[in-house]
Parts: sequence; C-alpha cells; structure tokens
Amino acid sequence: MNDKILEDTNDPGLPTTIVSHIPGFDGSSFGDRGSRSKLGGWKGLSRHALRWGIETHGIAPTSEEERTDTRMWQMFTVWFSAILNLTGMSTGALGPIFFSLDFRECIIVLVVADIICCLVPAYFVVFGPKLGTRTMVQSRFSFGYYGAMLISTLNVFSQIGWLIINSIVGGQVLAAVSTKLDDTTGIVIIVLISFVLSFCGYKTLHWYETYIWLPSVVLFIALLGVGGNQLVAQIPILISSTPAAAAGMLIAYGTTAGASDLTWCSFAADYGIYHDSKTPTWKIFSWAYAGIFTSAFIGHIIGAAFASAAPAIPSWETGLGDGEDFGRFLVAILEPIGNFGKFLVVLGALTVTAPCAITMYSFGVSLMSISPMFAKVPRYIYSLICTAIVIPIAIVGATHFFTAFEDVLNLIGYWATSYASIVLCEHFLFQKNDFTRYSVVDWNTPSNLPLGVAAIFAFLCSFAVIVPSMNQPWYTGPIANAGTGDIGLITGFVASGMLYMVFRAVEVKFSARRRNG
Repeated sequence: MNDKILEDTNDPGLPTTIVSHIPGFDGSSFGDRGSRSKLGGWKGLSRHALRWGIETHGIAPTSEEERTDTRMWQMFTVWFSAILNLTGMSTGALGPIFFSLDFRECIIVLVVADIICCLVPAYFVVFGPKLGTRTMVQSRFSFGYYGAMLISTLNVFSQIGWLIINSIVGGQVLAAVSTKLDDTTGIVIIVLISFVLSFCGYKTLHWYETYIWLPSVVLFIALLGVGGNQLVAQIPILISSTPAAAAGMLIAYGTTAGASDLTWCSFAADYGIYHDSKTPTWKIFSWAYAGIFTSAFIGHIIGAAFASAAPAIPSWETGLGDGEDFGRFLVAILEPIGNFGKFLVVLGALTVTAPCAITMYSFGVSLMSISPMFAKVPRYIYSLICTAIVIPIAIVGATHFFTAFEDVLNLIGYWATSYASIVLCEHFLFQKNDFTRYSVVDWNTPSNLPLGVAAIFAFLCSFAVIVPSMNQPWYTGPIANAGTGDIGLITGFVASGMLYMVFRAVEVKFSARRRNG
C-alpha cells in the first residue's frame, strides 16, 4: 500500500493519513494481518462517526483550500464564551481572598496584567488560519519533531488541570442551588456535557460557543443589579480602611491573573484551522484579542469586586465561607430574587462547559501530537479517556478548591510562558513574521524541521531563573523571598526568549540544509 492509496481515504483523522508520514515508514507494515485489522477497525469506526456528523480530522494540517471559512467573528465568540464564565470570576476573587488585596489594588493589577498577557494567546490564534496547524503541531517549527513531544506532554497535563478546576467550579455551583445535588453529581454533569461537545468536534464547538456566552452575560448583569448597591456602599469603605498591600502580593496576584490568560496560548490555534487563510493578520488578531481580553477582564473585575465586599455583608461572608465553595457565594448574592436567582446560577454553572469542552477537545489533539502511536487513535476516543480521568480527580480536589486553583494556575503558567516566548521569538525573529516561510508540508518530517536543541535548552534553562522566582505554599525561592513576590512568569518569559535567540542562532548554522532549519 503506497502513500497515494493512503491519501485516497480523504480522511485526515484516520490513522492512515498519519502513519504514512511516520519517519522511516514505507507502508509495508500494513502487510501484517494484525496491523491491517487494527487499522481497519479505526477506519470503520471513523466512517461511522463521519456519517453521524462527528469530526474525524486528526492532527494533519489543513490545506489552504480547506481554510475558507470567512466567519472570523468566531475567533471572538469561541474565546469570549470560553473565558466569560464563573471560572474567570473565581480568578478575580483570588485577589481579596488569597492575596488580601482591596478592590482598588485589584483593579490596578488586573488592568496591567490582562492588557499585556492577553496579547500572547491572541497572536497564537493567528497561526490556525494562516498555517492550518494545531498548536502543538505548530510548536514543531521551533522545538523540532522530538522536542515538541515534551511540550505536548506538558500541555496534556495542563489541560487535565484546567478541566479539573473548571469542573469543580461548575459542579459546586450546581450543588449550591439544590439540596438534591452534591458536588460530585454537579461535577459529573459538567464533565459529561463537555464530553458530548468535544466528542462531536470542531463545528459543534464553534456553534456552541457562538451562543453560550449569553447566559453568562445575563448572570453577571443580575449580580450587578442585585448586589450593585451594596458594592457601591461597601467597597469605598473597605478601601479606605485597608492598609496598602505589599508589592509582592500585588505582583503575585498579577502573575496569577496573567497565568490564567497566558495558558490559552497552548491550544489557541486549534480553533481556526478551517478559517480563511487570506484574512489579514491584524483582523484575526483583533477579533481574538477582543474576545480574550474583554471576557477575562470583565470576569476578573466582577469576581474581585464581590469578593472584596463580602466581609462587610454578613450573608455574603457566610456564603463565601473560607473560599472553598464559590457556588454558595453566588447563591447568597442572588438570594433576594429567590428561585429566579437560583435559575440564573444554574445557567451560569452550565456555561463552564464552554471552556471545558474546548479544553477536552485540545487534550485529544495534544495527546495525538506526543507520539505516532497515539496518533493512530481517533481524536474523539481521547475525549472519552479524558472524561474518565477528570471526574474522580475533580471530586477529590473539590474540597480544597481555591488553594488548588491558585497552585494549578501558576504551575501551568510557568511552563506556558517560556513556551510562548520561544515560539514568538522563532516567528518574529527567525521567520521574520512571515507565515510563508513555514514549510508546513514538513510538519511530520523530522529531518526538515528544526533540530529543537535550541528550544529545549532555552526552555529548560529558563527554569534556573523561574524556580528562584517562585512563591508557592510549598516552596519560596530566594528571589521571591527577597520581597519581589512570585515573578516566575516574568523572569521565565524574558530568560527563555533571550536564551533562545542565542541558541537558535547557533543551531541555524548547523542545520542550514533543513527547510525549516
């Protein structure tokens, strides 16, 4: 069986289209009856899935002819819906709850952090329409074929972490409005809905994300309408009576909020691979930035506002408790409007499926990017595997929500910021901000991709600066301990970028014959 026959399946999600590009593969292994049987099983399953409307595309880049969807506003809605939800509100609430900041300090920090950090994932969105590559496949053009396996592995674990956090938020909120539901049942409901959406794939996700932001907007308006007077009355008093926070706390909150923005970059390109490649870069970026920034900032500010006022309002303070159950806090705020308030909270909880669904989807394509062996399994099977992993871990983690939330955000942010810096350096400095310089046809040919040594060395060496800059409950580095707070994201971004520029310049000289050298 030759490559032509393999390509004639016309199904880029089937194992045949991936296996034909495995280094050293000549197609002869299909002569083995066992191999043919396994391959035929996946092919048959994918054909049935295709008939049911389920996306079967894998990690192969889409061709320019396939990238014709002109609805670039979807680059706004997919991120606006995914970020404008209760998880974003929880991130904002970390300022008063975890870092002991007042509302004025939260505003200053969030303005700076969100404006700057949202730039990074917004630009990563551009790679989808321009190159047609999944985010982890695109990383091969800086980290090389084998180096990108490390990044894909880290991304898989990060997506599991995000799914756990999001499902806990949604599950707790659902449980808070009903005496018949507990956290466990709520978590299961959120994860199962997300599973169905991610299982169906790209088109279903975009359709869902086009509308699911509406309940979040209604909920946030209701929160401000019901609790607005108390916010206006209490926040100025709290600000005037609260001593100024230490600089370290301000920076730590900023990097935590920034981490929640930056971490989207590791799968930002996944949702534009069928969109018009001829659209100007500035337009794609503008749609994406508008969706990411507005949703992140609104959620963060509202969360910070209500958490700041909670200590002065007994019913809110009781609902918030020690900060480990955010659902009861929302119910307490909306208690004056009775059952309608509970109904809005339920709708708000269900919007958490928006980030969960796209994260679960990208979990599958990230896992496929780790190894050719994983790429043989259809993407939608990984949605099922992910569901089985997330539910039990989220149930256990629900008892220590905010502590776990802050830890997960920062741990993901540390590696994501170094990764982002390296990819952006490659694009702007070595590819001259020119998408035509990427030889996308070589996406699965190691000999024509960068060696990846420069990227891996820069990535690993950046942790020599990140670790001393960390400030976590289980470890405080000497730089952070000196009063800077947790600046790991900042030092990691700068260090990895500078190191990569030096290492990559050397690497290029030794790999001049490689097309993406």
